[in-house]
Amino acid sequence: MKTAISKQLLVSIMAMLVLLVLAGCSSATESSETEKDKEETKRPILIQGPMPIEAEKFAERLENVEIEESGSTYEFYIGTVDDYPVIVSKTGKGMENTAAATAIAIEKYNPAAIINQGTSGGHDPALNVFDIVIGERTVNIGSMKTGDRAEGEGIEATEWKPMDVMASEGSAGEDPNAEKARYYDADPELLAAAIHVKDSYTQGKVVEGTIGSADVWNNEVDRINWFHENFETSVEEMESASSAMISKAYDVPFLAIRILSNNKTNDGAYNPDTAAANQEYVYEVVKEYIAALESK
Repeated sequence: MKTAISKQLLVSIMAMLVLLVLAGCSSATESSETEKDKEETKRPILIQGPMPIEAEKFAERLENVEIEESGSTYEFYIGTVDDYPVIVSKTGKGMENTAAATAIAIEKYNPAAIINQGTSGGHDPALNVFDIVIGERTVNIGSMKTGDRAEGEGIEATEWKPMDVMASEGSAGEDPNAEKARYYDADPELLAAAIHVKDSYTQGKVVEGTIGSADVWNNEVDRINWFHENFETSVEEMESASSAMISKAYDVPFLAIRILSNNKTNDGAYNPDTAAANQEYVYEVVKEYIAALESK
């Protein structure tokens, strides 16, 4: 009887051990699959640049790159930085191209954050070529309502008022509440990452400021000074505000980072090498932001 019981007990113990081993294997497999799923479901960071010289240097820093196109203008370099998914978008120049490229990217890739970066013209005489402006806020400086003047009464551009096309569903031109500039604030976590790595950039200053955007190229210094005084702009370019508007509509964190490639207010001559310098700094910002995301 004792022998029979011992054998039965031994069989039971062995069976339990087998079940425990199988359960452990299953748990390890599930854990491995969970980690894999987590890696695959990470939302990418989207980096935008208008022209090839403003996008391709950053794209060269990506690993495991694939290129996708949408239409004849918009290119997306899909890869990784520090094993985190990052997409570089060549948006094309201008507000319309950038708005379209932003909407396409959000619908197609569901980014965790968007950084619009590239070159710009200085509005602040205290800033020099190769200085970088982190956009605490962006604003459309091309959306304007002119004064009411009859034929022969002239053109008075300094009397034009800003027009907020997002103020209401009705006519912005007839809505007095629309006669103001709309500023898009930077995402606090993206802004913090950019500020944290300021010292990594050694080719100029890095400051926080206001980035103005419009499908207008301003060469009149008095006009530039007028924007600087009335809109508090640090620089101007042709993309960031439209990307900020679309990002806001989709509730995607946004930051603009622009380097001065010229500054007419202090005779700073154009230098195309600024585009590459800015991308190097933005690369450090992205790595810092990734580290912050991974630590959550």
